[in-house]
Amino acid sequence: MQTIGQLVKQSGLSRSTLLYYDKLKLLSPSGRSAANYRLYTHADAQRLAQILLYREAGISLQNIAVLLNAQESQLSAILEQRLEALNCEMSEIRRQQQLLLQLLGTRSPLRSSKLMNKQQWIDILRASGMDEMAMRSWHIEFERKLPLVHSDFLQSLGIEPTEIATIKAYR
Repeated sequence: MQTIGQLVKQSGLSRSTLLYYDKLKLLSPSGRSAANYRLYTHADAQRLAQILLYREAGISLQNIAVLLNAQESQLSAILEQRLEALNCEMSEIRRQQQLLLQLLGTRSPLRSSKLMNKQQWIDILRASGMDEMAMRSWHIEFERKLPLVHSDFLQSLGIEPTEIATIKAYR
């Protein structure tokens, strides 16, 4: 059995965080010492590790409470919900990134250091010997195998949604 102080050191969390988790019924001590100190078992420490993993994934404490006692179907639904939320956030961040690049114009050295735009991608494909038909085939295959990743990739190039829809509709 571990005291709250030992669990604090092991987890890197504050004492008040562990007390808060107890208040929320996320992590309650399995026992008390003769002096009425909280005592945590190895299973409690493992439960805390699971909580920390879910927190690292950005899952709310409310959903963590559900996950810790969830059936497999609930678990998948909550994790998929978080993944979808992340995908939406990433799309919005990409849109903001492209907007900032437009606002900066050619004045920023960052413009070409970490991002590729549509024209650069086309230039790379052409330099590797691909013509329009080969590029179209490439997109068709990408869409067939990984449609969501394909969408993300096209968004990362700064391509407008209407053009993305056109590309994704290639047959």
